[in-house]
Amino acid sequence: MGELVIETKGLTKEFNKFTAVKDVNLKVPKGALYGFLGPNGAGKSTTIRMLLDLMRPTKGTVHIFNKDIKNHRMEILRKVGAMVESPSYYENLTAYENLEITRKVLQVDKKEIDKALEIVNLSKWSNKRVKNFSLGMKQRLGIAQALIGDRELLILDEPTNGLDPAGVREIRNLIISLPQVMGVTVLISSHILSEIELIADHVGIIQKGSLLFQGTLEELKAKGSREIGIKAKPLKEAEEFLKRQGFIVDNREEKLYIPRKNINIEELNKTLVLSGYGVSHLSESEKNLEEIFLELTGGIE
Repeated sequence: MGELVIETKGLTKEFNKFTAVKDVNLKVPKGALYGFLGPNGAGKSTTIRMLLDLMRPTKGTVHIFNKDIKNHRMEILRKVGAMVESPSYYENLTAYENLEITRKVLQVDKKEIDKALEIVNLSKWSNKRVKNFSLGMKQRLGIAQALIGDRELLILDEPTNGLDPAGVREIRNLIISLPQVMGVTVLISSHILSEIELIADHVGIIQKGSLLFQGTLEELKAKGSREIGIKAKPLKEAEEFLKRQGFIVDNREEKLYIPRKNINIEELNKTLVLSGYGVSHLSESEKNLEEIFLELTGGIE
């Protein structure tokens, strides 16, 4: 997997008798666009708060840049930009003035403000009061705040929440550009699979506090099994015939499905027709990413 920017071991958070996060072992490679995916209430925000040391784990460890956050908090967080839940800003100040406050806190050069505004495409609105910004512009300002300084890791918690389709596309394109433009590793949380599919190259899926899958997007897609779909009459008799031939058959939505494996499709079709079954449809398919995700999470998106 190469060098890891984030690594957690047995990360757990309990609130009285409720376990919000259970034994999570995150592995975020350097330079990755890591999609942290799961339904609302799955434990994403709690995990992120522990990564940023905003919340102490009940047990387990958090290592960022190969250092324990508990022992090297300030050293680590100087290199981490974050936007958790919603951006924080002063509405009566301009975009530039908001970033000036962040710059002073971080004690970095003034040129960082112009650099961040340019990256998020807010330069021409730098002197406009934030109260007059659209929601998408406010989200971009939040990302600009997270980018100021010498950042090596960016953590964004549901950055497209509440945006219209145009705003979502705008933020998505911005996030995709960051590893190349800034050289940062990005962890982005979301409950929307289709959004993560368009952004991420690595994925972690969390449900009820447990990490169900972690790996590349291609590895997740590979979990989809290929199958052959058959429409034949009479359907029930064709199902029984295939089972007698040793096939595993799934009868759903007026069609028969069998695992693809090493089956010769032409021979299968010939066998059914010569055995007296009227085959009107025979095709090969594989589960899409949504079907794999719903299967992993028990049907909740």
